Amino acid sequence: MSQEPFFEALWEGEGIGDGGDVNEALLSYATVQDDDLSWEEAIRRASAPPCIKRYRSFEAYLDNADELETIEVSAVMIDAALTQAG
Repeated sequence: MSQEPFFEALWEGEGIGDGGDVNEALLSYATVQDDDLSWEEAIRRASAPPCIKRYRSFEAYLDNADELETIEVSAVMIDAALTQAG
């Protein structure tokens, strides 16, 4: 059983993607990107702040274990990840 951490990205309180690290999970925000709004404005308008939940492993996530931490996501974090990914 793998014990690699697992990260779930949330937007508007709903899971939009995941990854094996924070940067990979941040790329999920491209799926909800509104080309008419900056990330700062999109986050300001969101009904719930974006966040990434870190779980002990994918298996822990599947078993509905509590997350180990919740990482607040900022516009700078999203912009940096998406820019780096090209």
